[in-house]
Amino acid sequence: MVDTARHDAWSSGDSYELYMGRWSRRIAERFLDLVAAKPGLDWVEVGCGTGALSSAILSRAAPARLTAVEPSAAFLATARAAISDPRASFVAGDAQALPLPDASADILTLGLVLNFIPDRAQALAEMRRVLRPGGRLAFYVWDYPGGGVGFIRAFWTAAVALDPGAAELTETGRFPFCTPEGLTEMVRSAGFRDITVTAITDAATFSDFADFWRPFTLGAGPAPGYCASLPEASREQLRQRLAAELSPGPDGAITLPLRAWAVQARI
Repeated sequence: MVDTARHDAWSSGDSYELYMGRWSRRIAERFLDLVAAKPGLDWVEVGCGTGALSSAILSRAAPARLTAVEPSAAFLATARAAISDPRASFVAGDAQALPLPDASADILTLGLVLNFIPDRAQALAEMRRVLRPGGRLAFYVWDYPGGGVGFIRAFWTAAVALDPGAAELTETGRFPFCTPEGLTEMVRSAGFRDITVTAITDAATFSDFADFWRPFTLGAGPAPGYCASLPEASREQLRQRLAAELSPGPDGAITLPLRAWAVQARI
């Protein structure tokens, strides 16, 4: 059996920025506009990564305090180097055993993280524990089943055409619950109420094919991890297939859709 998580290599903050971080930041701003939280609240962010959502919270949501929890030492180092705001603290920890007191957050948020947590039920139970009575859970995930990350969908479509075994590694197959129905049921089963799911749409524009291709060669994330694992000849075959299949604009730019599902709920 293929180990579908073996390419989930998220250890390099700089590589992640090129692959997903630059698009995550744009979705984060749209997400916070949707949440529309009042100022002066205590926020907890689970899985802060390189700090895309953290930066947006600090600049747009006027929190009293932001505690960001992240298991990767490399990501924590990147976030700490990028964010010096005194309201923010970055803590090493796991979503399934949050190193935080009971009832210590008004809002608990995750950006593009929940689907990568092995035991999501346990993580959601921990989030309930950390939230204060009436507190709000607010998170977003990519619409993987619906092709909501166009550049990832394009990569895997080409990869599977050349290597059918790669189908077991695709996010579409691994995260089928990333739909409004699946997310609602997951959150409801964890004991939350007043659940809403809203689409956030945008687009990823790459200046040219080289800009599109380079992040896939750096190994940070499932698709780049798979790409980096290929023999040189197979990787070149994949590159050529993608170059032939993608449709650049008159200026050589490549634009592909982005769509995430934003979920909000209360305890």
